[in-house]
Amino acid sequence: NTVSNLIFILPPIYGAIQTYKEGLEKRYLAAYLCLTAVGLGSWCFHMTLKYEMQLLDELPMIYSCCVFVYCLYECFKYKNTVNYPLLFLLITYSFVVSIVYLNLKEPVFHQVMYGTLVSIIVLRSVYIVLWVYPWLRGLGYTSLTVFLMGFFLWNVDNIFCDKLRALREKMPPVVGAVTQFHAWWHILTGLGSYLHILLSLYTRTLFLKHRPKVKFLFGIWPVLLVEPPKKL
Repeated sequence: NTVSNLIFILPPIYGAIQTYKEGLEKRYLAAYLCLTAVGLGSWCFHMTLKYEMQLLDELPMIYSCCVFVYCLYECFKYKNTVNYPLLFLLITYSFVVSIVYLNLKEPVFHQVMYGTLVSIIVLRSVYIVLWVYPWLRGLGYTSLTVFLMGFFLWNVDNIFCDKLRALREKMPPVVGAVTQFHAWWHILTGLGSYLHILLSLYTRTLFLKHRPKVKFLFGIWPVLLVEPPKKL
């Protein structure tokens, strides 16, 4: 459950480096770094199982989703513009959720607040791939499917934790390791979130008349290469 967080850490760092090198908007640099922060917080929590480290895991989930929302809803604006009302709303949302959660200490509250942001992201993504750039359906649906698979396995692990733990004790160590559904939740949501940033960045760069292309690093891992607009 600790090591599986590497998928939240290493790929987004690479994406942040590429975004910086290509001179793309800083909001996407922030998106990659926020995803990395989620992975680092989750790593610390699963390594120590301390409440303070749990906050480093859960609160960045809210903050990163707020960045994702901003990026996705600002895809079709002119370059170097700032939507101050939306920015204020998302910062306020993050602040209020943080204060309430720190005092309430109720996991369901965090899950509802996180789920609300994810729902907003999903609705906007579906709108983009259905009516704006339909050729991005493959990337959009893959991101959503992978994320939902992780969410499903996370719930299975929560509901049947005791039974799964007893079952693993009867299995060979290797089989027991690959049936850690919470670790798969990390892997699949990490991949799904990373693919979402690619979708958002692809949409944004297309609107700005760049030439984005999805390539596969070492033939396995998807990365986005963005070429500048053609000079007339």
